[in-house]
Amino acid sequence: MDIFDKFDSDKGSIGQYMKFAHGYFAFPKLEGEIGPYMIFRGKKVLTWSLNNYLGLANHPEVRKADAEAAKNWGLAAPMGARMMSGQTVYHEKLEKQLAAFVGKPDAFLLNFGYQGMVSIIDTVCGRNDVIVYDSEAHACIIDGLRLHMGKRFVFPHNDMKNLRKELERATKLADKQKGGVLVITEGVFGMSGDLGQLDEIVALKNDFQFRLLVDDAHGFGTMGATGAGTLEHFGVEDGVDLHFSTFAKAMAGFGAFIACEKNVCNYLRYNMRSQTFAKSLPLPMVIGGMKRLELLKNEKGLREKLWIIVKALQSGLREDGFDLGKTNSPVTPVYLQGDVPESTNIVYDLRENYSIFCSVVVYPVIPKGQILLRLIPTTAHTMDDVKITIAAFKEVREKLLKGFYKNKENPNVGEL
Repeated sequence: MDIFDKFDSDKGSIGQYMKFAHGYFAFPKLEGEIGPYMIFRGKKVLTWSLNNYLGLANHPEVRKADAEAAKNWGLAAPMGARMMSGQTVYHEKLEKQLAAFVGKPDAFLLNFGYQGMVSIIDTVCGRNDVIVYDSEAHACIIDGLRLHMGKRFVFPHNDMKNLRKELERATKLADKQKGGVLVITEGVFGMSGDLGQLDEIVALKNDFQFRLLVDDAHGFGTMGATGAGTLEHFGVEDGVDLHFSTFAKAMAGFGAFIACEKNVCNYLRYNMRSQTFAKSLPLPMVIGGMKRLELLKNEKGLREKLWIIVKALQSGLREDGFDLGKTNSPVTPVYLQGDVPESTNIVYDLRENYSIFCSVVVYPVIPKGQILLRLIPTTAHTMDDVKITIAAFKEVREKLLKGFYKNKENPNVGEL
């Protein structure tokens, strides 16, 4: 059998929809300047699908810093992995700034967030160590767990009673194997928008010995008094051992970092295979990252404006009876009841007739019978954008309840 033969009959859980979805529902092309209004298939649409929380992607100071760094250094510098030939004073400087901002002794820059999380788990945990993780952990965490050669236990999302039980099991096994225990959760869960119960998890350290890794990709820059993240929001900076975040959200770039104790950081520097054997983060992103961090720290109005939009959008939707789940972050999920064909017709209607572009999530990512329309408010949105969107969602919900989307054929919009 040819290993490729299976691709003809099994397209994968999401890939099964590719023939009609590609280019529209999946892999859509948003064109033009990054912002609340972009061009989709030649049409201007109000966009709620970008993680550009603070509007830094097109901030004039950020654009200037990126452009000057690219002019001075190009996109290739530095050449090679950091351990061999890709180390610069700028990488070290950004690491020190990040560590100081999140209240940790040291930080290590990573090339990518997804790759970084996978490699952190692989590096920190050996076959005798036991991992306990939240059931709604991001895919990068799950892939990191797949590399782990030891035992792992999962606890239902934010269920602290069950986490205690899993910690009891993990502790017994780790003691028997002479290993340790690592708990993994998220600061802000990117799909549902609710927060990991970091304060309660840290409190469990009074009864159990474990280390805590938090993925704060959606919390960094949006949560906490200074924007340092969900750890700051809960006041548990000292209780979280490994603080991870990506630059792909509030920092509007790419790359990531892990902040922790110096000895742990140095171990990661010398043992993370994804960094040891990969090219260093390009200087334009590093130098541009310093400008982004500067604005994130000093331009408090950016975060204040974000939360004005967040509260207006979420309170307006809730007042009109929409189910937003338990979100208490900028991530705004709108839950509706329906099947996959209905979800595609809703999205098509929103984009073509209301000029609103948002992401849709259906089974198998969420349970059958649910439709999740995911909105990401940003500093760049306006109150008018909020009003337009709420009015459109009310009309769409009314159509859904009347069965308007039930018997319609899926629009033929795919490109494959």
